[in-house]
Amino acid sequence: MSESVAHPPKREIFDVPARVNVDNKGVARPVEVYQTTDFGLYMSRAADHPLFSHLESWLLPRLGLRVSIFHFVPGHPSRQRLYLDVGDFEGPDPAGRWHAIDWYLDLIDVPGAPLELVDVDELFDAHRAGLLDRGDAIRAVQLATDALVGAARHGDVESWLATVGCPLTWRDSG
Repeated sequence: MSESVAHPPKREIFDVPARVNVDNKGVARPVEVYQTTDFGLYMSRAADHPLFSHLESWLLPRLGLRVSIFHFVPGHPSRQRLYLDVGDFEGPDPAGRWHAIDWYLDLIDVPGAPLELVDVDELFDAHRAGLLDRGDAIRAVQLATDALVGAARHGDVESWLATVGCPLTWRDSG
């Protein structure tokens, strides 16, 4: 098994006033819909990716989660319903922007199966390389554990999120 190369946490900007989403590499993509609620920020935008054509995401700062639906292109079968990034999500700042720092851990939701925790190796590699401090690494594990336990107790991710005050709605859940 080869060791992965540690990389800095991915940072993103959700610029609501400018209606763009700026990725980790500084690429700004137009956003079709931003919706701010008392529990988070919803975004819907086209995706210039070979595997999916559209992306919907909710930033949930209190839970340290970004919950996304990737609308995969025809011919790319995926049983995945939701993809959860664990990290630090804050907003809005005084300019109306939201900020995301991905803390490596991800959870994959496939209907009828327990949540799957992935990228644990990336978290450890980043901590070992000094790219993520101990406190943030511990917090990432706590947030992922909360999501795993919550989804297990309530039958699925979205049911759990609704019970903790984050009822998610989607543009197109297909």
